[in-house]
Amino acid sequence: MKLDRLLAITMALLNKKRIGAAELAERFEVSLRTIYRDMEAINASGIPIASFAGLDGGYEIMEGYRLERQSLSLDDFSSIYNALRGVHAVSDDQDIAGLLDRIGALIPSEKEAGTLNMDLQWLSTPADKEKIRLLHGAIKECRLVAFDYMDYYGQETGRRIEPMGIYLKGYAWYVWGFCLTRLDLRVFRLSRMNQLERQQEVFARRSLVMEDSPGKWQQQETEPEVEVTIRFNVSMKTRVRDEYEPDRIIAMEDGTIKVAARFYSKEAALRRVLGYGTQAKIIEPAELVEQMRNHLSELALLYQNE
Repeated sequence: MKLDRLLAITMALLNKKRIGAAELAERFEVSLRTIYRDMEAINASGIPIASFAGLDGGYEIMEGYRLERQSLSLDDFSSIYNALRGVHAVSDDQDIAGLLDRIGALIPSEKEAGTLNMDLQWLSTPADKEKIRLLHGAIKECRLVAFDYMDYYGQETGRRIEPMGIYLKGYAWYVWGFCLTRLDLRVFRLSRMNQLERQQEVFARRSLVMEDSPGKWQQQETEPEVEVTIRFNVSMKTRVRDEYEPDRIIAMEDGTIKVAARFYSKEAALRRVLGYGTQAKIIEPAELVEQMRNHLSELALLYQNE
């Protein structure tokens, strides 16, 4: 605790020209005598602290001595700070909360950093957030986790894994680790995990990284990508720009928009285009156009009067 306080005091001195002992004592909830001892310890560590008496007195780092921030710019600090805020939003990790305070002290002022604001609140559902919190704790403590998992084809199996990491890809959260059911590295999408629980049994972390099995991740979660050409009405112009890469968008002479889109499966492509209603139409491949016709015929039958 003392080391954390000494670091925080040093960061505060870097951020402000002069700080009074009473202000520091109130901020860190310690006595004035403790602050005096802390200042002596900081001095002894090689950081020269000057003290000033009087109503405007206090402590400051001596003129001519600064811990330079040359290795990281203000932009860097702001980016790191906001990225950590996003991680803290989904994990509620108190270690990250403390790190946020320390890095925040290195940003000169809210006014100066305000022009660099980025709010990286990573997307997560309440259910995913709870899973992230549980998995994060299990990874830190090296504890096994157990859950029921439904794969891409709807088959559900019970799994026990040694969790090693959590990552965000696209709009989905994943956990990777060594699966004791399959005896191999595996990746699992959080939204497909049910009955997740952290177990008391601990494990020794293996010397493996996610990249040790680069070809498996895509194969486990998806089928090969499907190329689909979609034609949109002009009213969809803004939405198309929001959802697709610019180099895949072609403006047609009649005002419509053609998009060469990629989907992880034919079913995903059908679901997406159906979501556009009458404002979009699949042009190719021909077999997917036929699947859409059949699907619409089945929908029509479903809603016919009995």
